[in-house]
Amino acid sequence: MIKQISITFIFLLILSSCSSTISTSKKEYILQDSKKLKSNWKIDSKEWVLKNDTLTGNGSLSPWGVLVSKKQLPKNYEIDFKVNMTNSSLFEIMLNLDKGKYIRTYLYQIDQNIVIGDGVYDKKDDSYGKRGGKTLFKKPMKLENNKWYAVKIKVLNNQLFFSIDDKTTLECSLEKNNLNQKGKLGFITNGEVKITNLRIKSLQ
Repeated sequence: MIKQISITFIFLLILSSCSSTISTSKKEYILQDSKKLKSNWKIDSKEWVLKNDTLTGNGSLSPWGVLVSKKQLPKNYEIDFKVNMTNSSLFEIMLNLDKGKYIRTYLYQIDQNIVIGDGVYDKKDDSYGKRGGKTLFKKPMKLENNKWYAVKIKVLNNQLFFSIDDKTTLECSLEKNNLNQKGKLGFITNGEVKITNLRIKSLQ
């Protein structure tokens, strides 16, 4: 009986490690240690570090601090985390990054908005026009430095829901707006930002 349980456990471990997505239907992905960060993300240690369960990014107006997952997001997923823009005016979640195109979901202090947009990302070029992109939808929200915000993102049946503190919400259709329906996850900051309690769950 013990031997059978051990074999089953090893099989599930191998299955999850071979998965092409950052989470599976069997298990949520939770970022908790630096080994998982290095194994699952393309990371520049000068820009992003994980310590005491808090992921800290450091960027500038040029270059931005960028962190991108090695694996794809599931087709339907939910992402939750808390973010603190300790010393930045832009924090961006890159969704469904594929072939240099992605969905922009971000908090923008200068205009005091949360935004959904259509983005481009050239990993070899951080000049103007090679990263970022146009705004599709925005909603006013008071955003401050040194304040924690609860971010929730859900993509289900090609419908995107993006909310902050369960109060300010944007949503749109990926198909109708010609937005990527698959790809990787990434984060962008133009200053210092802190992320904690990152959880990625596959929705079936």
